[in-house]
Amino acid sequence: MNIYVNGAAGRDGNGSEQMPFKTIGEAARAARPGDVVLVAPGIYREYVDPVCAGTEDARIEYRSVEPLGAVITGAERIRSWKPFRDNVWVCRIPNSLFGNYNPYTTMVYGDWYFAKADKHTGCVYLNDRAMYEAQSIEQCIAGEVYECSWVPEESVYKWYCEQDEEKDETVLYGNFQGKDPNAENVEINVRRECFFPSKTGVSYITVSGFTICKAATTWAPPAAFQDAMIGPHWSKGWIIEDCEIYGSKCSGIGLGKYYDPDNDHYFTYKYVKSPTQMERDAVCRGQYHGWLKEKVGSHIIRRNNIHHCEQGGIIGRMGGVFSIIEDNHIHHINNMMEQGGAEIAGIKMHAAIDVVMRRNHIHHCTMGIWCDWEAQGTRITQNFLHDNQRPAFAKVLKGGMMSQDLFVEVGHGPTLIDNNILLSDASLRFATEGVAMVHNLICGALTCVGGGTGLRYTPYHIPHRTEVMGFMTILHGDDRFYNNIFVQKWPAEDIVTPHDSDDGADVENRHAGTFMFDEYPTYEEWIAQFDFTKPADMKKLEPAHEGHLPVWTEGNVYLSGAMACKNERTALSRTEKPGWSSKRKTESISSIPMSTNSSETSVTA
Repeated sequence: MNIYVNGAAGRDGNGSEQMPFKTIGEAARAARPGDVVLVAPGIYREYVDPVCAGTEDARIEYRSVEPLGAVITGAERIRSWKPFRDNVWVCRIPNSLFGNYNPYTTMVYGDWYFAKADKHTGCVYLNDRAMYEAQSIEQCIAGEVYECSWVPEESVYKWYCEQDEEKDETVLYGNFQGKDPNAENVEINVRRECFFPSKTGVSYITVSGFTICKAATTWAPPAAFQDAMIGPHWSKGWIIEDCEIYGSKCSGIGLGKYYDPDNDHYFTYKYVKSPTQMERDAVCRGQYHGWLKEKVGSHIIRRNNIHHCEQGGIIGRMGGVFSIIEDNHIHHINNMMEQGGAEIAGIKMHAAIDVVMRRNHIHHCTMGIWCDWEAQGTRITQNFLHDNQRPAFAKVLKGGMMSQDLFVEVGHGPTLIDNNILLSDASLRFATEGVAMVHNLICGALTCVGGGTGLRYTPYHIPHRTEVMGFMTILHGDDRFYNNIFVQKWPAEDIVTPHDSDDGADVENRHAGTFMFDEYPTYEEWIAQFDFTKPADMKKLEPAHEGHLPVWTEGNVYLSGAMACKNERTALSRTEKPGWSSKRKTESISSIPMSTNSSETSVTA
């Protein structure tokens, strides 16, 4: 059955074509398996809470009648601004507008958050662009450039908030740099999510063709509840397609973890367990919360334009297993640099078991793709990544993350990375094992090889299942590099980043190639440690069980001074530099679909 929604309709509609519902929320309460909710163009300022699940054979579909014409937003437009001082205006918002969640008293903070916790989940938007939060009315009036911003010309637009407890009002100040906020489109985000079930298990939903924007989402680390502007909330079989998703204070699409009150930001509030231990707890507790292939995951996220979110474009802990993420354009993530912590990337997935990420175009993000923990059966293929790095003019944010196209961390594999184009200065950060890199064009360095994991015991799983098979430290190695093209960028000086605690610095390699695996054994060297013809001496074999695993390298090409691993016998090395063009073209990379508003770099090797 078709259910119709039109924001311009009168109230008391019944969902018929003649008398459509006025809100999508009304349709969401009425929709049952097999129904299609058809939404007319318009701005829908509401939180949509799907109530009923579809079935595998009878999905519930929500479709914008006009592509991107139906806008679901967590923001409200404000036209009550009054001049305050200089370029700054002021308005007063009754706190009743926010219900039981006030974004202007809620801070972005939690486990694995490293920057100063001085930003609210609320935000002020000027003509669809987020303004920067000031820490005082004086900063708001000054309107100075924020040195860490990747877009400094936008950072002079400031806002500041305070509470009037006597009147129970939020007082907002905005430096609009000479613009009249009552004449411009000025909005504030008031809702935490846009399209997100309040309960778990609402499966087999399709969301197609909407614009989804501007919500006061919260910081979403792996052992906490992970909300986002849109997401399935611990269910199975969602399809999110052909949408434009932007303006989230934290995350755009959330494929992540359920709310577990006994393990939610546990370190932040109780301190007695390390964050890493809580992640192990989250995996084990997940079994009790239905983390099974039959109940969770198997989503499809395709052909979306995801941009200008300040934590992640797509995030997820465990809930995204067995999913396909394809043909998305993900860009300009965390460019404001107001937030810093270990959960920031275009795509940040924990436990991406049997997840396929293919043909995505990811650029101008703090990180491109970050597979953290349990990248088992994960395939990253045919993606185009570039400019995922801090601009030279931007100051390093204290608590911010290093940048690269791909980061694979503390997993045991198998992880397949094939047929990608990686053009950022750092192509891959390796703090893991069990990765195969095949047929990639790699124009950046490999960093953090063999380190950065400490004594982290992380789980591995029954193949193609979520059930835990065991836990193991990361030995590093068990990696394969076949038929890749490595190109050295020049200059190639190491990157030195001071520690947040001022007790030293991290040094990152900027030389391309596999040479960083020089000290890893070949398979023949590694297996020779074990003599299968006589009983094993467990004590003598301890070093073998704790040492690096072997690495295979074969058939790779090294250009412009990129360096091969000393054990690679079939390497083809050339010192001359390949042709390189930074022209804004898509035609030269015709095998990768791009969004029409993307910017690209062409390579002519």
